[in-house]
Amino acid sequence: MDLTLFGWGDAGWADELTLGAVMTIVVAACAFALGILIGSLFAAAKLSRFRSLRLLGEVYTTVVRGVPELLIIFLVFFGGGSLLRYVANALFGFEGYIEPPVFAIGILCIGVSAGAYSTEVIRAAVLAIPKGQIEAAKAIGMTPSVRLRRILVPQSARFALPGMGNVWQYTLKDTSLISVVGLVEIMRAAAVGAGSTKEPFTFYLAAFFLFLLLTSASNRGFIRAEKWANRGVRSQ
Repeated sequence: MDLTLFGWGDAGWADELTLGAVMTIVVAACAFALGILIGSLFAAAKLSRFRSLRLLGEVYTTVVRGVPELLIIFLVFFGGGSLLRYVANALFGFEGYIEPPVFAIGILCIGVSAGAYSTEVIRAAVLAIPKGQIEAAKAIGMTPSVRLRRILVPQSARFALPGMGNVWQYTLKDTSLISVVGLVEIMRAAAVGAGSTKEPFTFYLAAFFLFLLLTSASNRGFIRAEKWANRGVRSQ
C-alpha cells in the first residue's frame, strides 16, 4: 500500500477524498432532514382517522421500502431527464440533452427512501406517548396546536431518537449509491483515484475507513443525544 498517494495537493488524493467526505455529509444531512419532513407527514397520515390517508401512508412505506434504492435513483435520474427534455421541447422547442442536477437527485432519492423508514419510527414514537397525557391535556383545555408543541413533539422526539439514529446511519451509507450518477462523494472519489492510480484496494480501503469514521462518530453523537433527552427520566 502506497501511503504517498494520500498526500495533499496535486501529488496526492487526500484533498479529493476529504471533499468527497464533505459532500457525503452534506447530502446525508439534507436527505435526512427531508426524510424527517416526509416521515412526519406520512406518519400523521397513517395515524389519521381517515381511511384514505392511512391507505396512502401504507402504500408509500410499502412501495419505497420494497424497491432497491439504486433502482429509485435510476428511475428518478433518467425519468427526470426525460421530463425536463419534454418540457423544454414543449415550451422552447429545445431538443438537446438535459441532465438533471445530480446533487438534487441524490438528496431527493435518498430522502424519499429515508422518509419511508422515518415514517414508521415517528409513528411508533407517537403511539408510545401515554394516552393519559393527551387526555389530561384535553381536560385542562389545551388546544391541538399547544398539545402538539408541548406534548407530542417533545415526547415523540425522545422516543424516536434511537430509531432515527438507525435511519441516519442508513442514510449516510446510502449516499454511496449516488456515485452511479456522477456525484463526487466518498465512493466516487475513491473510484476515480483507483482508476487513475491502478490501486483499487488502497482507495477502497480508504473509503472503508472514512465511512467507518463517519458512522462511528455519528453513533457516539446519537448516544449522547439520547442521554441528554432522557435526563431526569426515571428508568423502569
